[in-house]
Amino acid sequence: MTNNGDRVAIVTGGSGAIGSISAGRLAADGFAVVVHHGGGRERADEVVAAIRAGGGRAVTAGGDVADETAMAALFDVAEREFGGVDVLVHTAGIMPLAPVAQMDLDAFDRVQRVNVRGTFVVDQLAARRLRAGGAIINLSTSITRLQTPTYGAYAASKGAVEAMSLILARELRGRDITVNAVAPGPTATPLFFEGKSQELVEAIAAANPMGRLGSAEDTAEVIAFLAGPARWVNGQVLHVNGGAA
Repeated sequence: MTNNGDRVAIVTGGSGAIGSISAGRLAADGFAVVVHHGGGRERADEVVAAIRAGGGRAVTAGGDVADETAMAALFDVAEREFGGVDVLVHTAGIMPLAPVAQMDLDAFDRVQRVNVRGTFVVDQLAARRLRAGGAIINLSTSITRLQTPTYGAYAASKGAVEAMSLILARELRGRDITVNAVAPGPTATPLFFEGKSQELVEAIAAANPMGRLGSAEDTAEVIAFLAGPARWVNGQVLHVNGGAA
């Protein structure tokens, strides 16, 4: 395996909370980073600027994660700018919430397109194009264990992400590429806070054995571990939730 100074990571959803923090963490570890966005170009540019200001290497690239042509172009950017791809960190996803009985089916279809097809598209490209010694890191959720009401469509999509991750790990036998899923619990991000009262947020934090919400940094720490030294962790779902479940 090459040292991190020669390694290249693509972070999808790099304009989001977990994606942006993870991109910065990987850059600090020596990776060149392609910071992907699905529409948040301004925030992605800020992430890249911060990485470059710290002496790191990074570029921005956009595109729909469920569009195979756009994502092939994303991998092309990494190869053109930095010479190849070693790590895919797939954080891009959406999370509309509603009880199963009330969920709009168009919204359900959108969740599956972005979260399931999007994961399949980028993982397929990574399986074809990552260099030996690489890592594919998908984002799942601890909701698959917590089974919280209103999360049915989202949990269904992330259950599919976990299944794909574990199967792909075994399909890549002999390639020296690890595949794992990271499953955060309640995490203090804008996506989490949306639509929640302060009282509910405090109750969720108090219910955790650690007495707080997770942070994007907590998840980025595990992503950096899987992207770097964790070569014997493969085909696993790592729950990063402070012991919530």
